[in-house]
Amino acid sequence: MLHRQTFLRLAAAALLLAPALSIAAPAAGEPVWFGVSGPLTGQNAQYGAQWKAGFDLALDDVNANGGIGGRPLAYVFEDSQSDPRQAVGLAQKFVNDKRIKIELGDFSSPASMAASPIYQRAGLVQLGFTNSHPDFTKGGDFIWSPSISQADAQPLLADLAVKTLGFKRVAVLYLNTDWGRTSRDVFVRAAEARGAQVAITEGYQPDEKDFRSTLVRVRDANPDGVVLISYYPDGALIASQVRNVGLRQPIAASGSVYSPKFIELGGAAVNGIYTNTSFFPDEPRAEVQDFVKRFRAKYGKEPDAFNAYAYDAVVYAAAALRHAGPNGDRKAVRDAFYKIKDIPSVVFGKANFDADARRMIGVKSVDLVVKDGKWALGDGKPAVVSAR
Repeated sequence: MLHRQTFLRLAAAALLLAPALSIAAPAAGEPVWFGVSGPLTGQNAQYGAQWKAGFDLALDDVNANGGIGGRPLAYVFEDSQSDPRQAVGLAQKFVNDKRIKIELGDFSSPASMAASPIYQRAGLVQLGFTNSHPDFTKGGDFIWSPSISQADAQPLLADLAVKTLGFKRVAVLYLNTDWGRTSRDVFVRAAEARGAQVAITEGYQPDEKDFRSTLVRVRDANPDGVVLISYYPDGALIASQVRNVGLRQPIAASGSVYSPKFIELGGAAVNGIYTNTSFFPDEPRAEVQDFVKRFRAKYGKEPDAFNAYAYDAVVYAAAALRHAGPNGDRKAVRDAFYKIKDIPSVVFGKANFDADARRMIGVKSVDLVVKDGKWALGDGKPAVVSAR
């Protein structure tokens, strides 16, 4: 019997599908399963909720279009809270469950990388679709990621901060995890290569709540811009405390803050904060607008990047599972990732993996800013934080 916190999602034909997808009989029979390790509770729970919405829309599409060899695709979502220790335990649970053909997650790179050795030894593909740590896919040939590596993402953030917003003397606040430290190092090198001076770097712990002493040190370093390498909960909390110490410099943040929850938690304090992302619903590309239309019809709201990442991850997994066949073993699924090409993708249009790096080929970036309590396309005009 499955754990009571496990979420099972099966989908039949959807009336809201794009006509081009409705070309095969709806899937039926015994499901083909994938596992998901990610946060459903805890401070990163919003990411798990965003994932589920993307997963379920993708299953509507996959299963209405014949599923995996005529069988429906379904998933088991286990709550890790994005904690490395829990992710390890769930990895062992998934590798022992012979129904599971592929695993998606975890959310954070530290949680995923803690579990990677278990997936690699057992020969179960771990598709870390939000894992941007440059070393994540070095864990072995069963470890794959469509996420843009921080080796590529942080130079794009440096472009935003230095070239677009004009930061010359930068303060960097970073989440003091392996992901955060690695991202900081890449950003600092990229910012300096673009002619900026890094005035100060300050790390903080994942459970930290009071940032005033850190922000005083940042203020006293006299930067002309602040960069946050954060997730949405900590990023919003930092933004809400910036004014208390007299910091009014413009802020740019890593794409991991791009979530409606960042605005909900930060309120007026996050207005004017910039970030960049590989997906935004106002992009005019046909793939994006079709996805946005169907997401709105199903959920009554607009999607964000993490909805799109999750949707695409299921599409990639389904492509590999179809190539391997509904009765293919886990090794056949791994082998399929070396062979599938031009996978339909909301983010990339047509997605292709680099067989050596086991990451997606191509980097995309859209600059955004929080404006009047909403995410909007960036205008390149840095805003100062208003006084209390």
